[in-house]
Amino acid sequence: MEKKEKGKAVIVGGSIAGISCAHALLRAGWDVVVLEKAGGPPTGSPTGAGLGLDRPAQRIIQSWLNGRPHLLHLATVPLTIDQNQATDNAKVTRTLARDDNFNFRAAHWADLHGLLYNALPPEIFLRGHQYLSFCISEVKTTVTVKAKVLQTDEVIEIKGNLLVAADGCLSSIRQSFLSDFKLRYSGYCAWRGVLDFSGIEDSEIIKGMRRVYPDLGKCLYFDLASGTHSVFYELLNKRLNWVWYINQPEPIMKGNSVTMRVSNDMIKNMHEEAEKVWLPEFVKVIKETKEPFINAMYDCDPLKQIFWSNVVLIGDAAHPTTPHGLRSTNMSILDAMVLGKSLEKWGVEGLLSALEEYQTVRLPVTSKQVLHSRQLGRIKQGLALPDREPFNPKTASPQDCQELQQKTMPFFADLPSLVDSTLCST
Repeated sequence: MEKKEKGKAVIVGGSIAGISCAHALLRAGWDVVVLEKAGGPPTGSPTGAGLGLDRPAQRIIQSWLNGRPHLLHLATVPLTIDQNQATDNAKVTRTLARDDNFNFRAAHWADLHGLLYNALPPEIFLRGHQYLSFCISEVKTTVTVKAKVLQTDEVIEIKGNLLVAADGCLSSIRQSFLSDFKLRYSGYCAWRGVLDFSGIEDSEIIKGMRRVYPDLGKCLYFDLASGTHSVFYELLNKRLNWVWYINQPEPIMKGNSVTMRVSNDMIKNMHEEAEKVWLPEFVKVIKETKEPFINAMYDCDPLKQIFWSNVVLIGDAAHPTTPHGLRSTNMSILDAMVLGKSLEKWGVEGLLSALEEYQTVRLPVTSKQVLHSRQLGRIKQGLALPDREPFNPKTASPQDCQELQQKTMPFFADLPSLVDSTLCST
């Protein structure tokens, strides 16, 4: 039997989307090189915070952990409840919607990244290499990627059959094909932070939070006030992740980033505003948090295509999204798995068919999920939507409140047959 040609993929971006893709493609029998600008092995993320993993993503990650699926549970905590509640600055006024069968797990970005990174062979990474450009061969069977070695300024070339753009929502590779592409500002930003409460578990701050939020440790809490909302949940190792969304004009962002450095005056002003809106117990958590930061919230209208010749987009490069449906990481992981299964099925000889299948499977799903997340954010922020009044947590009907739940997400907990058939029950 003739041996099939082995494909080689160059992945630009070593975040969760990129290393998820590395896992999936290695298991598809491909050689992989991951270009990452950061110089050393990951120790964390300057903007890393909490994330939620749905059941399909959990199953996929467990299949990548080299026969040690239990490691995912050791690095995460269960989120079994999704609760939305109306608050004023004194108390919770009423529960708007509650799902007691919310089968997610919570992770800190750095914990999940480390788990996935450590399960990969270290030699596939070219760290300290900055992506510069690419060139597709005339016959479209190879792609040559140029990168700069940051330590020496040397420019090197890497040749492969496939270029995977896992370079995030501000993807420069995507811009090569869509020169007029611009992200859409959502109308609001978010203050984000993670409180490390190790050593102060018995403090009044933490006791107060557990008193007014009794399901903390297993619940994804959303507090909704007039024209704003917040979300918080507990992470592994005595950490509390929180996000507070604030309607405002689009800020001026510096550099190639959607995060913003903040001054002490900005933090002080944020603390003062929090006192006017949130429960005192939550305000204490916000004030105790070191180095909070601001995320400007962007997404984009769904793209019509996510591959060109032998260049393909995955993760936030393919579908920038707002975070309200907890989709970004979950979509990235499923993107990677579907791409891997398509490449395994078609081989390097059928690369075009594999990429067409990947696009056909993923685009209808991610497009609906991005738009649903957009709508969910606008509802919770009390912003205008076509043919409906802005959502008011004080007066909303039970039917309106059901829309707040995560399980209303299109394709919630679905796995395409291409993937589902290959995953054993875990």
